[in-house]
Amino acid sequence: MRCLWVRAIPLALAVLTVACGDDPSTPSADRIDGSYAATIFTLADGHVVTDQLAKGAVFSIRLWPDRTTTGRLFVPGLDEGGADFDADLTGTWTVHGGTVNFAHSADTFVRDMPFTVAPDQLRGEATFDNVTVRVILTRT
Repeated sequence: MRCLWVRAIPLALAVLTVACGDDPSTPSADRIDGSYAATIFTLADGHVVTDQLAKGAVFSIRLWPDRTTTGRLFVPGLDEGGADFDADLTGTWTVHGGTVNFAHSADTFVRDMPFTVAPDQLRGEATFDNVTVRVILTRT
């Protein structure tokens, strides 16, 4: 009987190790870090939807393993007075419960919008002053 019990310990530990491993539905930082670029970036004001990428916008961001970011958000004609909006996305990122949040000094919607983790994508949608911003960042 003792021999059986001793042999069962390694099997039980192996089962517990697998059972207590990372839950694939809760992404960890090592599954999220990498370079991303916008493949969808739209602004919807009422029923008018504008494809910002078609207008020349650029939204790229690199999530580094140390939880820092580098990147750029460029949107032609969207700044005050019709000037181009160009922001440095150097900052930090966090992940909690399948949602990524960004923090950086530039005043952008990016830091105010939660991004949901999907396979090789970060997806965000939020409304600011009656304008809905929709972004899909795809791993490059």
